[in-house]
Amino acid sequence: MKRSMLWYLLFISAVSASGQTKIDIAGSIEWAEMRIKAAVQVDLPSAGIRLPTGRIHAEEIISDEYPHLMRPHLLALPVDSGTTVGDLLARGEFSLVGADAISLSARKVPPTLSNDLNVMSAWYTLNLAVLSKSLIRHSRPKDPIRVPAPPPVRSYTGIIIIASETLPVHGRNTASLALPCLFPKVWDTRMNLIYERNMIDPDTVGMMVRYAGPESVFYPSPSGLDERIVALVGLNPLRIIARGVFGIRPTDPIIDYEDALLIVSSEENRRLLREGKVAIVLDAGVLTGPLEQ
Repeated sequence: MKRSMLWYLLFISAVSASGQTKIDIAGSIEWAEMRIKAAVQVDLPSAGIRLPTGRIHAEEIISDEYPHLMRPHLLALPVDSGTTVGDLLARGEFSLVGADAISLSARKVPPTLSNDLNVMSAWYTLNLAVLSKSLIRHSRPKDPIRVPAPPPVRSYTGIIIIASETLPVHGRNTASLALPCLFPKVWDTRMNLIYERNMIDPDTVGMMVRYAGPESVFYPSPSGLDERIVALVGLNPLRIIARGVFGIRPTDPIIDYEDALLIVSSEENRRLLREGKVAIVLDAGVLTGPLEQ
């Protein structure tokens, strides 16, 4: 199915489901928290609803329409540097049933009414780890690259890649801020693939990486890290400064070859990849944004 036709059908399904009732969704994606927060609002007069007798009906409308309204935003999420969830749907690698099931896994706050009693709103919080887990297809983690004569290296408790500054884009005469996605790849300066989704242990890891803003790794604490990052990468992480970024959508940090050797030269450090103990620091401005479609 062509992508334009796919989005047309999604739009038609949302419009036909709501009829003449004025209902809308707005919210944001928060990559540092790995969640989508969205509010669904229904205009009660347009739905012919009067309070208090119509309250339950209004709540049912919100619950029924929420999956249709969330669907285009969920399908617009970037899976990796060149693929969205919608692309997976178009290729038959994901289904609308699966997308709606992900949407319905969201935590819902009980609906509230506006001051004029004309609008009912309900907030939903969708954990992106649920989506990420559903897109992991392998059963065994793939081994990272090996070097013939690995140098002795220290063992670390996690990996932090700092990519918060504007970086040169590999293969292009331009620079860009690195952007978030569900499954970024990590390359070295010789363009060896150091980390990708198939390297994580699917039985224990839901998210491939954790995103954070610069303040999380320049924190006023003995470790210089905030508590959420310490919980992932420990107190003795390997800190790496990204040297570039790669991808159609610039999501993949490029690190020095020498830094990559520190990761792949010991079993202890390779295990950090399998366990998903990787944090990527991005500019705070790219970590939160409005829902897209």
